[in-house]
Amino acid sequence: MRKTAARIVLALSVLTLIASASAQTTVKEDLDRLMDLEAEFMKATAEHGSAGYISYYADNAVELPDGAPMIEGKEAIRKTMGFLDQGNVLTWQPLKAAMAPSRDLAYTFGTYEYRGKDKEGKPIIAHGKYVTIWEKQRDGSWKVAVDMGNSNGEK
Repeated sequence: MRKTAARIVLALSVLTLIASASAQTTVKEDLDRLMDLEAEFMKATAEHGSAGYISYYADNAVELPDGAPMIEGKEAIRKTMGFLDQGNVLTWQPLKAAMAPSRDLAYTFGTYEYRGKDKEGKPIIAHGKYVTIWEKQRDGSWKVAVDMGNSNGEK
């Protein structure tokens, strides 16, 4: 009887270790997916402008623009993204992704570059940093829940 109990405990211990290692791999895969998603997000923006950009947002997303009031909701955010359809270029480089233990929220952060024209038509280049909070949707996809960036203050 003791040998059977010992074998059961050993088997459960091994299964726990395997499950734990498997969960770690899945979290890493999810984090890798978020970094890949950032690249897809930027590509969609480059190819489709504001429509590509906003397609990565959840319906209830919040945008926290630098030096401007908060914007709530995908449709309200869409109305502010027209500059991406006017020859301006926004690129970014994610540096890191991290995930909540619940695995339904994650964030990425990194740097961005904006190339456009000022009100007089002169070229401008701005650099800054950003953080994006991603929320896992019911269908398993990830969407932007909160996004914010701020300028490095270059002139």
